[in-house]
Amino acid sequence: MSTDQPPPGQPPEDDPFLKKPQGGSPPPPQGGGSPYDSAPPPPPPPPPGGGDPYGGSTPPPPYDPNAYGSGSAYGGDQPLAGMPPLAPSGKRVLARIIDILIVAVVVWLVSLIFGGLRYNTDHMNYGRSLGQSVIAAILYIGYDTLMTVKRNGQTVGKGLFRLRAANLNDGTTPTTQAALVRAAVLWLPAVFCCACVWTAICGGWSFFDRPYKQGLHDKAAKTVVVVVTTP
Repeated sequence: MSTDQPPPGQPPEDDPFLKKPQGGSPPPPQGGGSPYDSAPPPPPPPPPGGGDPYGGSTPPPPYDPNAYGSGSAYGGDQPLAGMPPLAPSGKRVLARIIDILIVAVVVWLVSLIFGGLRYNTDHMNYGRSLGQSVIAAILYIGYDTLMTVKRNGQTVGKGLFRLRAANLNDGTTPTTQAALVRAAVLWLPAVFCCACVWTAICGGWSFFDRPYKQGLHDKAAKTVVVVVTTP
């Protein structure tokens, strides 16, 4: 064991507080940060479809311009993009008159066959009168419903004037339920209580309604009458 003493003012070489770990101390991290710091996580990838990465909702698709089967190059009132021109109220009235006459002839023939016209006007039989009304209601409602569903929204009268009934929301042909509601609202009051008055009010509503020119029966069934612009 050496007895040499270190010079005054210097600590002994075997001082444990002066020993350094082998290999030297690791270099400090660049930037002066702690070696235990980690890099910030990368931002989340954008959602599929190019949506807003911050959670914003994707905007709804635009209104389908082909829902009604035609564009907007034909002019007229078009409250929705892509909707063909709304049917002129005058043409709707003429088309309705034609349909009324067609069904009236059938009602007359059916009533004649079943003896509905064989009564004295001075002694009108209420049962026969009610029976005629029921027959008329069935024929008018059935005619309107079947023609609308089977002929792409067209009755005979509408077809002559190139008009058609369509669902307001997408322009498709009304379903059987919608067509039945539409016909019932128009014909039941007209047949059983106030024929001319109710028909004028219900159908004439389209002259003043905006923006869709709907009759009361259209409003009940959520339908609209438009011009057929395709050949």
